Amino acid sequence: MGEYMERVKSALANLEDDDLASLLREALEAGEEAADLLAAMSEAMVEVGERFEAGEYYLADLVLAGEVMKDGVAVLEPHLSAGDKGAKGTVVICTVKGDIHDIGKNLVGTMLSSAGFQVVDLGVDVPADKVVEAVKANSARAVGLSVLLTTMVGSVGEVVDSLKEAGLRDGVKVAVGGACVTDEVVERYGADAMGRDAVEAVRIFSGWME
Repeated sequence: MGEYMERVKSALANLEDDDLASLLREALEAGEEAADLLAAMSEAMVEVGERFEAGEYYLADLVLAGEVMKDGVAVLEPHLSAGDKGAKGTVVICTVKGDIHDIGKNLVGTMLSSAGFQVVDLGVDVPADKVVEAVKANSARAVGLSVLLTTMVGSVGEVVDSLKEAGLRDGVKVAVGGACVTDEVVERYGADAMGRDAVEAVRIFSGWME
């Protein structure tokens, strides 16, 4: 890994948010490939995830890393080809109908993007038919549903049922995350997996799309 790659990786892994964007611009001007810089950032996000799981970083640090990553991707975006950004496949994510919490969802989206997925983020309070439309339109192989409100967990079942009715369920995996999600919720509504945090979410989707 070249000098710029190491510096980019270090800046993101150590949450030096002031340095990353200017460092990326400098690296691009020096002739570094945007795809290589993105790979360095992705490695840094893996390191951030490991520090989070080890208790060295907290949720706030994970959120900050996600924001820094997003700013970095914005710098690289014009220099990246579609293949660089979504080589692992497409994931549709949203917060389910009736729920407007989005911090966890946004973090999962950023982490998935950094891991090489094409992410289609539908936002919050999203009805099941919109999820089905997005899966069809983007040939997505997986869906990530966020739900924090216990009263809204039934919306997960609506998405799963709608995918079945559209004949898409067999080819699409569904993961659920959020404070109120349990293994029982996953089982009751026919989802495939539960992610407790953004780091675990990346692991789940990566396992499905290898």
